[in-house]
Amino acid sequence: MKNKTIIIAEAGVNHNGNVDLALKQVDIASRCKADYIKFQTYCSDDLVQKKVGLAGYQKKNLKSKSSQYKLLKRLELSETDHVKIIKRCKSKKIKFLSSPFDLKSINLLKKLNLNLFKIPSGEITNIPYLKKIGSLKKKIILSTGMSTYEEIKQAIKILISSGTKKKNITILHCSSEYPANKNNLNLLSIPLLKKKFKIDVGYSDHSLGLQASLTAVALGARIIEKHFTINKRLSGPDQKASLSPNELKSLVKGIRGVETILGKYIKKPYPAELKNLKFIRKFIVANKDIKKGEKFSKKNITTKRAEVGIPASKWNSVIGKKAKKKFLNDENIKI
Repeated sequence: MKNKTIIIAEAGVNHNGNVDLALKQVDIASRCKADYIKFQTYCSDDLVQKKVGLAGYQKKNLKSKSSQYKLLKRLELSETDHVKIIKRCKSKKIKFLSSPFDLKSINLLKKLNLNLFKIPSGEITNIPYLKKIGSLKKKIILSTGMSTYEEIKQAIKILISSGTKKKNITILHCSSEYPANKNNLNLLSIPLLKKKFKIDVGYSDHSLGLQASLTAVALGARIIEKHFTINKRLSGPDQKASLSPNELKSLVKGIRGVETILGKYIKKPYPAELKNLKFIRKFIVANKDIKKGEKFSKKNITTKRAEVGIPASKWNSVIGKKAKKKFLNDENIKI
């Protein structure tokens, strides 16, 4: 399907640092027929200072006042873990994707031969990071949570000047709130960003439920990214705002349904509806008895549904013509 929406099942850190749990996520995403499963690649020592506290939603979901460093260190995947996950993805026929959060992680994913890189929202103003990832000349998905138009423009400029082709960049509209309030989603940004930057736009959905993702597809999103988990009751910062396996399956099914409904960028009648045309369209008939030689006018003809006859679209060419025979009231007009 040429206009197929790319569906990214975001595993994120919902594996809780357990590679076996990550492998189960691969199996689930594959069964649900997602196109990609995405993880997060980072080196905690390069990502965050040890004294930085947790974000508000992390404190709430974890019921903890720990530091970001301690949390991220516990959830970090090793290079060996990445190799195992990629191997499982290949066997399950689902594509592997990950967001690198630091320069070392960009190098790791390059080493693992990734052809597509996802830039997380937090890195959109990170100039050395953007220059590094742009220099790889790979396909890029740029998430834009918390960003302004000017910040997006600057990030794209850096990526292009570093070697990435514009056609290989896709923007993801995003609201970096967990879960995102529906009042703050502003999905009309999708067609706006597409118009302004003239590149493909997708949507990274942090809201609860499926409605926003399905709406985004209807608005032209070429990619949908959505967090999922094996079990929402597991510990972790993102579990509660993630889809269950059944919800992920419903999302994929729903998006494919929206694609079918959207159809093609064209307006024409389909054969299935044309068979009803003669029963629904109007034809020109006599509105009263008409004598031979009498001129047709809006006083003696009208339009009605009829089995055969002159279609109502020919009205102007009938008005003023003389009747070549007598017509009875309600009889089809002929000229």
